[in-house]
Amino acid sequence: MSLYRSLRHLLSVALAVLLVVALPASADEGEFAIPEIEHWETEVGVPVYFVRSAALPIIDVAVTFDAGSARECDQAGLARVTANLLDQGAAGLDAGEIARRLEDQGARLSVNAGREQAVVSLRSLAEEEALEAALAVLDDVLAAPDFPEDALARERQRRLVALRGERQSASAMAWRTLFETLYPGHPYARAPSGTEEGIRAIARADVQAFHADHYTTGNAQIALVGDLTREQAEALAERLSRALPVGDPAPPLPAVPRVPARTVEVAFPGTQTRILMGHPAIARGDEDLLALSVADHILGGSGLVSRIFQAMREERGLSYSSHSGLAPMRKAGPVVLGSQVRADRTGEALEVLDEELRAYLADGPDDEEMDRALRYLAGSFPLELESNRQLLSAIADIGFYGLPLDQLESYLLRLEALDRERVHRVLRERIDPDRMVTVLVGPPEEEVDDEALEEPPPGEPGAPYERDHVGPGGGAGEAAP
Repeated sequence: MSLYRSLRHLLSVALAVLLVVALPASADEGEFAIPEIEHWETEVGVPVYFVRSAALPIIDVAVTFDAGSARECDQAGLARVTANLLDQGAAGLDAGEIARRLEDQGARLSVNAGREQAVVSLRSLAEEEALEAALAVLDDVLAAPDFPEDALARERQRRLVALRGERQSASAMAWRTLFETLYPGHPYARAPSGTEEGIRAIARADVQAFHADHYTTGNAQIALVGDLTREQAEALAERLSRALPVGDPAPPLPAVPRVPARTVEVAFPGTQTRILMGHPAIARGDEDLLALSVADHILGGSGLVSRIFQAMREERGLSYSSHSGLAPMRKAGPVVLGSQVRADRTGEALEVLDEELRAYLADGPDDEEMDRALRYLAGSFPLELESNRQLLSAIADIGFYGLPLDQLESYLLRLEALDRERVHRVLRERIDPDRMVTVLVGPPEEEVDDEALEEPPPGEPGAPYERDHVGPGGGAGEAAP
């Protein structure tokens, strides 16, 4: 089948799916079907997680490595630079030829590295010729990246520009400072974006060594979602795993340190102060995570109706942006409360956040809050798995964090089993206001221009995961940058 005919077939199937979705369904037909996750290992020991989805003739593949910034040792930024160079030259092909070969098949390849994971993902048509051509490129990127010197030089410049942009963002500076303060001497302190000194020092030999140590069979897993039979999925996974060099898994990360409460102030020009406060609270595989995510949803994860927003905005007029979130990781990730306020009201805002948290810990959620949170989380569950890519991310997380295979299937039952007493108990056990590390990024209160305060603050995008929701896969993804 030609690429043109494949695309035409895909379009017709997509339209048919849309028409079916638009039609009213009976009560039986409207029930959400939990996808079955199939799991096995390839001959060389790479774990595979597979969900068959034949609604569209598309295949989504994610090869995940334990190769985030937590594995960098003393070379800040090396994990992200390595990942970003994978598709910039491989098996003698330059970046342009790699892009052209994928474009010719309507395929998309993406690479990324965060704090814990590095992920190489591919989306391709399921048609045999198109899929074969796309997989050939993926094979080369995984097995034979060239890491050309000119590509490394360009990537260094891109990373340095990104770091300069980070210094102009109060949110980005607050998140970096928070993780550095919460995890002193621990691998989680390393920001995926690196440092200017680290980026400038990265040589081609460093990238090659990091790739050789971490992009191996022992350090990888494969997730597959799409229009494949089990036999086809097994063949595809065997092919990808054979492309990887043999190697051992990365060693376990050390335990998270317990740090005392403190306040860190970072000078930043403007009229607003960015506030983050938190402490390490819970790991991704912890059995209390779902209960804590319900508690967090009520505290500050539910937007306009959350306790923090009501206290900060509706009752005190302090902020349009107040929230809480969880960033669970393999080791204990933080619970974080955040806001952005006029600099001259920073002290008042901190008092409100502390008072609201302590009151919530003392009383717990009320029955109405519990009912509203459980209904919202249950109702949004199907929406978090409505696309192949969302499903791919969920099953990849299940594999990476060693979660049970029935994590999705049991989600609604586990949610339904939660009651007010359990959520309140977990809340009290996991969150301690006397351990909070507070980060303030903004101008000192005594240096704020009173006239400037009358002007509205410039818009600034929030940092990723500021309002994490721990969804059915077990979490919201990588921790904040």
